[in-house]
Amino acid sequence: MQSTTQNITPSTLLFAVPEEEWRNLHATLEQIIDLITRRNADESNSEWIESETARKLLGISPKTWQNYRDQRLIPFSQIGRKIYINRTDLDTFLRKHRIDSRK
Repeated sequence: MQSTTQNITPSTLLFAVPEEEWRNLHATLEQIIDLITRRNADESNSEWIESETARKLLGISPKTWQNYRDQRLIPFSQIGRKIYINRTDLDTFLRKHRIDSRK
């Protein structure tokens, strides 16, 4: 006797799951999604980029970038001659200077 499941494609399989188990599974998946979302947000908040990379992301000249730092428009850290900018601070600066489209 040949098994009938060989002729059934995965898209036609149905499973009966007790409602309580389904709700628990759904709640667990929601918690996993929340943890991943928070972890990704934490990682982006702790991302430090070098000064030259930040300048290129902004699309500004080295002199303009120097003026931004001199005026303290964007917070930065300096270790020796190396300058680092937190990605979150750069994103905040960009959002603050955003010009909305006309409607």
